[in-house]
Amino acid sequence: MKKIELLSPAKNLEVGLAAINHGADAVYIGGPSFGAREKVGNSIEDIEKLCNHAAIFDAKVYVTLNTLLFDNELEQARKIAWDCYNAGVDALIVQDMSLLMMDMPPIALHASTQCNNTTAEKVKFLEDVGFKQVVLARELTINEIKEIRSKTTVPLEFFVHGALCVSYSGQCYLSHVIGHRSANRGACAQPCRLKWNLEDENGNVLIANRHLLSLRDMNNSKNLEELIDAGITSFKIEGRLKDADYVKNTTAYYRRALDEIIARRPDLERASRGVSTPSFDPNLEKSFSRGFTDYFLHGRQKNIDAPFTPKSMGEYIGEIKKIDGKRLTVRLKEGITLHNGDGLCFLDENNELQGFNVNGVDNDSILSSASLSFRAPQARGTSLYRNYDIQWQRSVDASTGNRKLPINLEFSETSDGFKLTAKNENVSVCLQCQKDIAKNPEKALETIRTKLSQWGDTKFVVENIDIQLNTVYFIPASVLGEMKRQLVVELESSFRLKHNEVKRNGEILSDTMHLNKKDLSTTLEMTRLSYLANVTNSISRKFYENHGVTHIDDGLEKSMPEGEIVVMTTKHCIRYANGMCAKETGKPATSLYLSNERGRFRLDFDCKNCCMKVVNI
Repeated sequence: MKKIELLSPAKNLEVGLAAINHGADAVYIGGPSFGAREKVGNSIEDIEKLCNHAAIFDAKVYVTLNTLLFDNELEQARKIAWDCYNAGVDALIVQDMSLLMMDMPPIALHASTQCNNTTAEKVKFLEDVGFKQVVLARELTINEIKEIRSKTTVPLEFFVHGALCVSYSGQCYLSHVIGHRSANRGACAQPCRLKWNLEDENGNVLIANRHLLSLRDMNNSKNLEELIDAGITSFKIEGRLKDADYVKNTTAYYRRALDEIIARRPDLERASRGVSTPSFDPNLEKSFSRGFTDYFLHGRQKNIDAPFTPKSMGEYIGEIKKIDGKRLTVRLKEGITLHNGDGLCFLDENNELQGFNVNGVDNDSILSSASLSFRAPQARGTSLYRNYDIQWQRSVDASTGNRKLPINLEFSETSDGFKLTAKNENVSVCLQCQKDIAKNPEKALETIRTKLSQWGDTKFVVENIDIQLNTVYFIPASVLGEMKRQLVVELESSFRLKHNEVKRNGEILSDTMHLNKKDLSTTLEMTRLSYLANVTNSISRKFYENHGVTHIDDGLEKSMPEGEIVVMTTKHCIRYANGMCAKETGKPATSLYLSNERGRFRLDFDCKNCCMKVVNI
């Protein structure tokens, strides 16, 4: 049976707990450093708390250790790896190959999408050298995923929701070139979200002040079963900078979607246990998004970009009929109700985003929190969006997820007291106490059953209670409460123990994690590596040399070569997005240029492979 994993992001302990409680089978979180999000670090103590909570539900915790490392950082990274292992972490997500050559703990390593995992050959190589899961490139199509699956056996992970990097991950150096903030070092300044001008070779402006490199957000919620059948077993939500409300909503939504598939597929099962019941209706359009796309999953398509704003648009709710200062007349979609405090927005006649809060609603009339500038004749028919639903937001903020584990109880007596057993887990507690025969046996039994069915805010819910008493006793509520408290402690300990035993059984990895294997050298299929291989330390250099590479350039973060360099490789084609595709127009795909106050870059178009390269000139 195939286990299906829902993998959610965690900015910190609070968000990680929220993700688990709302249905995640696993979470990924940054450690104290080297986690590809420079401003998001977490203590080992917090990570251990998250691991202890996750293990109760047999959920996993992955720590991101996926930045490029310099030689003077290797020992610190190795120590963090051991600290994570000792804290109970299930796997490390890594980019730098040095981590496969050092004295590492027997912990699973997952190949980050920063490794540029785009082909079956690359994924097979990563599998052969010891990786236990591979995060595929976001740009892959269903057929490309199927091909990778047909030639490999390693579990495959794929992003299904969240912000999209416009470049192939691990192959973007634009932020580093512009401001010495390396994406591969966790410090990306996101220049792709800035406004740019598009120019021809003579400097003529073809498109002015548009977010030409900014993409919509990934949403593969309608493609989950197709991805399962293509070979994906881990479904990843992007968002390690996102707050708890975003993670709660997206996790709960994908949990429900995956559970519906698993419920009718006998070949599938969840990767963790416990049922979540959030106190809100999950809705992806109500969390931050720039609009949605499933990217290249079904081939190239229009409207994958978000050229007018990198900010959240939210859900479409209707049309504007008229704007008069602070007063809007609107035509709302059926079923839409607005409330004071809601956030609304629209694109004006210049395609600039305007946003405001609702200060009052009277049928089809809305009072805005600010005066709106929009030439009246052009306002009619403008799409209106809600990017903040105040009442829904309150319900999300209040949601605990209420994740519960079902138990079947048996209550019986011992020679000197009573025994309470969770039968499905074979965990029992006994309590010595005085035995007083009940004067009203029927009422006493009802009291026992009622008290044993009440588990409040614990992680357990009772499905069945079997009372095995030859004599009915009066048992004080305090006695039953103490037995339940003790059973909770024993059950949580038992679940953690079982999770860790399963993990340890899979930790006999040391032989496969040592990579001085000459027989694997041919799997790399190349003898020269450019700066695109991101080699920034001596141990990762040794790794590639052991696999037959004879010439290795330093990564850009270590040394910047002279002359032109490709700073971004992307499947997003600005020509195609703006009606200038050479295949469609029949005109040659001559180079174009991007420019703003940060610099000027040449765009080269590889029409054979249908991709675009951004070149530093």
